[in-house]
Amino acid sequence: MKFIDITMPLNNETPPWPGDEPFEYKLTWSMEDTGSVNVGQFKGSNHIGTHVDAPYHYDSAGLKIADLPVGRFSGQALVVSVKDHSVITKKLLEDIDLSKVSKVLFHTDSWKDRTRFPDPYTVIGEDVGPFLKQHDIDLIGIDTPSVDPETSKELKGHHTLYQNDILILEGIDLSPVSPGIYELFAFPLKMEQADGSPVRAVLRTIDAS
Repeated sequence: MKFIDITMPLNNETPPWPGDEPFEYKLTWSMEDTGSVNVGQFKGSNHIGTHVDAPYHYDSAGLKIADLPVGRFSGQALVVSVKDHSVITKKLLEDIDLSKVSKVLFHTDSWKDRTRFPDPYTVIGEDVGPFLKQHDIDLIGIDTPSVDPETSKELKGHHTLYQNDILILEGIDLSPVSPGIYELFAFPLKMEQADGSPVRAVLRTIDAS
């Protein structure tokens, strides 16, 4: 078994959602200042890079990130290739065996240059939530900044998943990953007031024996 990191690096060049707070790291104190340690600080949107959404992100009455059961962020996950499609629909998924997993990760390959915010990128269709719920899927991941278009106000992708109790992991990097079943770990920070959180998303290969 081995681990595969599917997390975008966070640095001062990581592209934020247009108009949102960019990531910034800087030293508060240097070793020259303290004589013993470097101490840094960071700031940025909860939705920059690889992150999970809390329901509060798209429903003011929804759960915040620390309220979500931590077990929802790990488990058997199927990596599915859905390249060359602008929208992921139920029809694209009907022939896929989801019986052995609780999470699905979509490799769209529509965010090729991670130094820039993509336009356009692949999104989730509104018939996907009910279909995945029927197959006991409780989390999806996607290699784009969002499950909805940048200009969307209706957020049909978010709400089809939310209405079917499916959590959302966005901004993963599946370029080093082949389709198949893995074990996913993508734990958010325990921020009690937050609408989302960056994560360190990692896949572990499963021993076929």
